Amino acid sequence: MDLAAVMTALRESWGPDTCAPEDVAHSTPDNPARGQCATAAVVLHDYFGGCLVRGEVVVDGRQVDFHWWNRLPDGKEIDATIDQFGPHEKIVGGERVERPTGPTRLDAQYALLSSRVSAWLAQSP
Repeated sequence: MDLAAVMTALRESWGPDTCAPEDVAHSTPDNPARGQCATAAVVLHDYFGGCLVRGEVVVDGRQVDFHWWNRLPDGKEIDATIDQFGPHEKIVGGERVERPTGPTRLDAQYALLSSRVSAWLAQSP
């Protein structure tokens, strides 16, 4: 599978209904990546394996959220949603985390994003 094609499919598939609930109000056409990091990272993991990485989002020295991205089997790090952050938000740390195996609060968003990406890739030349 081509990484560029999957990245394009992700970007074309994001919407408020695939966003983390706490970020829906901040997900706009100008910032469609907002709140998509966990689901996007798990979808990328479906296609490329490797591991999931989680860091902290820090504003004015205070942690306000977490941010997820991928480390591919060759060690390359891919962050499909880094553009969501403004200059006042810093990502610190980055530890490997296990893929969730049980129910999570983002199951519906992941299922929807995964199905959209799959459909987009199936229609792509």
